[in-house]
Amino acid sequence: MITRLFELMISVTNGMNLERFCYLLLILAIVVSLSQSDSLIPWLFLVNLLTLVIYGADKYAARKSWRRVPESTLLLFGFVGGWPGAICGQKLFRHKTQKQPFKKYFFISVILNIIIAGVLYWWY
Repeated sequence: MITRLFELMISVTNGMNLERFCYLLLILAIVVSLSQSDSLIPWLFLVNLLTLVIYGADKYAARKSWRRVPESTLLLFGFVGGWPGAICGQKLFRHKTQKQPFKKYFFISVILNIIIAGVLYWWY
């Protein structure tokens, strides 16, 4: 079932590259979450779900030697709040768990996200 989801996701992107499709989904998540009265909870749910799916799709693409999602896109999705989904994707799909310097950049992005969230919480 999950394999079929990844095949479908990658086939939908046939005319557009997978990275652009990821950003399109991110924009859609922004629109959906901003349409809610409390936009933080829908945003965190959607961005984490998308990040998890993108890690799985990237792992699937790697196995098939297809075009991959750039590491910068994976890092951005983690930085904007999807890092719990990224950690789950790394563990579930055994993807990007050993590669350096990705691990270092990912750790820095998580720390920055937590610091920024704390500052915003304190500010408001």
